[in-house]
Amino acid sequence: MTAVVAKQAFVRELLGRSDYAIIGEIVSPGARVLDLGCGEGELLHWLAANKNVDARGVEIAGEKVRRAIARGVSVFQGDIDEGLADYPDHAFDYVILSQTLQETRQPRRVLREMLRVGRRGIVAFPNFGHWRVRLSMLASGRAPRTKLFPYQWYDSPNIHFLTVEDFEALAALEGLTVERRYFLAGRRKVTLMPNLLAEVAVFLVSR
Repeated sequence: MTAVVAKQAFVRELLGRSDYAIIGEIVSPGARVLDLGCGEGELLHWLAANKNVDARGVEIAGEKVRRAIARGVSVFQGDIDEGLADYPDHAFDYVILSQTLQETRQPRRVLREMLRVGRRGIVAFPNFGHWRVRLSMLASGRAPRTKLFPYQWYDSPNIHFLTVEDFEALAALEGLTVERRYFLAGRRKVTLMPNLLAEVAVFLVSR
């Protein structure tokens, strides 16, 4: 496994995250961008400063919303599980869902809504099929605790656990076009057996 991954080129990090770096590469300069579950707005702030995007976000936690606004980012406090009724169809060029899909109560509805209001969706998530997660469950017989999933099961923000193959199946079920796929293990790209070897997956999808 290590030898396979080691042959791949390094992926740079953005704000300490390799998936952010991939997203930063995908988003076109000057695009209209909505980030769902944007946290304190770090990614949006970077995209606005470095790619001159029209950056907007939705975040449920009030304190994070206030910190995002203090950064100069336009963020609305809301629950993405309740839909995006305030936004018309195709209002954005990209809608980002980074490390958030697994925390939603209704991931299929959230995915549909993001591709209603956005021409393209960027979905990044931790891969529950990674070999360390599988090994942790096999060895302990308990809910896994790894670098990707460090929480006790009762404290975890993750509600749904999905793998690369799970998302591929959902995309096919929803009739989505997968325009690009990126699979990461730390700061390295994974090209072989991503469902087993990738820690994080990033998909660019559209209707």
